[in-house]
Amino acid sequence: MYTRMSDVKPQTQDVGRRSWVLVIFGGLPGVGKTTIAQELARQIGAMHVRIDSIEQAIRDCTPVVPPSLDEAGYRIGYAIARDNLRIGRTVVADSVNPLLVTRDAWLKVGQNAQVDTIEIEVICSDSHEHRSRVESRLQDIFGLRLPTWEEVISREYHPWNREHVVIDTAKRTVEHNVEILRDALSSK
Repeated sequence: MYTRMSDVKPQTQDVGRRSWVLVIFGGLPGVGKTTIAQELARQIGAMHVRIDSIEQAIRDCTPVVPPSLDEAGYRIGYAIARDNLRIGRTVVADSVNPLLVTRDAWLKVGQNAQVDTIEIEVICSDSHEHRSRVESRLQDIFGLRLPTWEEVISREYHPWNREHVVIDTAKRTVEHNVEILRDALSSK
């Protein structure tokens, strides 16, 4: 059976608005950002771009991993996000996003695609809970080496210097955090 193009109706995404948006996540490993980003993307029908997945795919197919793998992963993520924003998809970008330069680069992706952006920092204000998550979390990307607690707390992570949404996962469920983000998106 064939479908005529005239019979195909464009899909819309339910983000409480007409235009597409780039949702930019950041936060240390183990705070819960991927769980929230994936659920938000699922609920709003957005594309989920996860830098960990991109970087591990590079490791899997490269006999000698380049020293600037972090930069390569982010640059590929920016390109994938830009391509999808240009075809009318909302994109949820999921990465540690630790530096001003990475945060600025994500914003530039949104500016170049002429879409609104929203920056979200996910934190876990309970350090005991955060450590427990880091030390007990399961690997969901084959081959990915998860960081130790010492690597997480010693990682370079700059404070945010501009307006952004902060989600604290210490006392809230994933569902509640996604609801907060959906409200933020609908008011954007």
